[in-house]
Amino acid sequence: MREYALDCRIVGVATRRHGGRYDPRGVDVAELDGSGSSTGGTASAAMHIIDRLGQSDAEFRVVVETTTLDIAAGEPAIEHVRAGFAAGCHVITANKGPVAFAYARLRDEAEAAGVSFLFEGAVMDGIPIFNLVRETLPAVTLRGFRGVVNSTTNHVLTALERGEPFDAALARMQAEGIAEADASLDIDGWDAAAKAAALANVLLDARLSPHAVRRIGIQESDGARARQALANGKRLKLVASAMRERDGVVSATVEPVELPSSDILAGLDGKANALVLQTDLLGDLAICQLEGNLTHTAYALLSDLVTIRRRQAQPVAPVRRIL
Repeated sequence: MREYALDCRIVGVATRRHGGRYDPRGVDVAELDGSGSSTGGTASAAMHIIDRLGQSDAEFRVVVETTTLDIAAGEPAIEHVRAGFAAGCHVITANKGPVAFAYARLRDEAEAAGVSFLFEGAVMDGIPIFNLVRETLPAVTLRGFRGVVNSTTNHVLTALERGEPFDAALARMQAEGIAEADASLDIDGWDAAAKAAALANVLLDARLSPHAVRRIGIQESDGARARQALANGKRLKLVASAMRERDGVVSATVEPVELPSSDILAGLDGKANALVLQTDLLGDLAICQLEGNLTHTAYALLSDLVTIRRRQAQPVAPVRRIL
């Protein structure tokens, strides 16, 4: 990472399985097997490490938050993020919860603390969605978006078209680590609703939570519907969308939709995702992800880290306050 002037040292790690470990000299992640110095349970360990990091005299301090999604309220991820700001740290997260439940508040807190809050991995892994708008679309107003943003349900629907059993297709996504730890979050549409809320909050300046998104998931009985749609020249897809109405209110929806074969979203097979941004000056812009995996999510964290480093070298006022 020399080309980006990054010489990183991991000084603290907190996990659900092994508690936490902190060492200002650096933690060897290859040796994190649960033995050695620990700082207690996951929540207390994370807060302890963030507090210690805040006391460090390191020039460049970053909290990376990757806990699993809590669809009830976005915790404990939101408090981890806030603790990072309070400690004077930049924060990167791949968790949808903070952006889906509390983006505006966290954005303002980060701005007041003079730190960055980045979350490229929250939607479509490492594919640049928030970066795209922040860095390359000045003076463009987004009116809405629609997309296929959940890999698990898209894979399952594709499998159902081919006559495969629902449970077998879902199990394949779980085995690959693509499905959420609680797969019902995917199947019932909660993951897509959280992503829709996150996108709406950041790109449309909404104040939504996943619970404000009208949501219909998929189920085993959708197999017949998917096969019938295919026979009619259409594809059944779980589509997440949001639009700013004339009164300024932003509404969002997640539901299975039968799309004509000419629709770019209809052409997505397996784990592919895509998002269509509806703009005032450039019409519809689409960005596609043909394959998604954990490496892509890890890359999102790295790209956010590079963005923060670049800002330190050449501070630039963020566009549209996407921190």
